[in-house]
Amino acid sequence: MKNGLIQVYTGNGKGKTTAALGLALRAVGHGLKVLVVQFMKGNIEYGELESAKKLSPYLTIKRIGREIFVSKTNPDPIDKKLAEEGFLLAKEVVKSKQYDIVILDEINLAVDYGLISLFDLLQLIDSKLEPVELILTGRNAKPEVIDRADLVTEMVERKHYYEKGTPARKGIEF
Repeated sequence: MKNGLIQVYTGNGKGKTTAALGLALRAVGHGLKVLVVQFMKGNIEYGELESAKKLSPYLTIKRIGREIFVSKTNPDPIDKKLAEEGFLLAKEVVKSKQYDIVILDEINLAVDYGLISLFDLLQLIDSKLEPVELILTGRNAKPEVIDRADLVTEMVERKHYYEKGTPARKGIEF
């Protein structure tokens, strides 16, 4: 691609990561290389990890974080350190042209939780090389991120089966 854009998938509804992974699947079908850096996702065995193994070397997923939930009001220093390491990887890759598409999954949430600074994310966006498509997912995308994006999709939850007690299901939520 010669004109990579910036896409944001945000909002309180389900489907942000799923939309980004759908885009990744489409891109791989056209021979593009995709890197997904998943922030705050830990060691849960998400189904997309198995898919990525089958689609390698075109699709690579790097998980950053611990298996436990991160406290928004008092994040553990380990969680901040892991997020910063993942962000360093993202910065290197965005500048390397090694991948056509870079998906920073849950980066908006990592910024919202204070694990990554908004300033650093904005610098990454502003320094992105032209051919790289950059996808940013996660709730609570900051207005400054939305302003810099070429496409913003907000997922709005109208109804969710969690409210009726349906647990997360293998192959659907993870």
